[in-house]
Amino acid sequence: MAGFDDSLVREYFEVNGFFVRQSRKYAVQSRRKRADEEGDLYVINPSPRRDAQLPFQLFSADLPGVTAAVVAVKAWHTTKAITPTMIRKGDLLEFVRLEAVEAAKVAFAELRQTENESLSKILILPGLPAQEPQRSESITLLKQSGVDHVITFRTILENMIQNVESNQSYARSDTLQLLRLLRVYDMVKPAQLELFPNNPASK
Repeated sequence: MAGFDDSLVREYFEVNGFFVRQSRKYAVQSRRKRADEEGDLYVINPSPRRDAQLPFQLFSADLPGVTAAVVAVKAWHTTKAITPTMIRKGDLLEFVRLEAVEAAKVAFAELRQTENESLSKILILPGLPAQEPQRSESITLLKQSGVDHVITFRTILENMIQNVESNQSYARSDTLQLLRLLRVYDMVKPAQLELFPNNPASK
């Protein structure tokens, strides 16, 4: 499913006006990925709102304030939220290491608008813990490890469903076409992200 998740995140940024490049198009199976292989996407906002104060957890309304970012996609959908224990293991955070960030800058140098452009490190994950103290502890650990922002898959899906048009065909995007069909056949309600409602009155 990694390919689908990467495509979903890529299209999310594209729908929101970013230029997106993929830093790798392969999966490493026989060895641990090097740090310079960990950054999944590199995104640039051609018209950023440079005076924006961004929170740690980003929502779609915050994206105009992002100038450029290395984005790592961690699609661990077997859990709804990461935990402090998962963060301490380190598997989430290879992309924030110095060599990974430098590799991203080199690989996508032609897309840079200015040499002084800020580069954020964004982690895409299932979610953060809802309860304290796990939530605060997770955020602290991520910040201490060098993560600048996180975006949850729920935020991405909500935004994509809101933006897809029922009367428009998305022949070049399987992801957008699937979301469109879910809306056409009343299987998803865009405002609440409610799949397959059972209550006829809810329609």
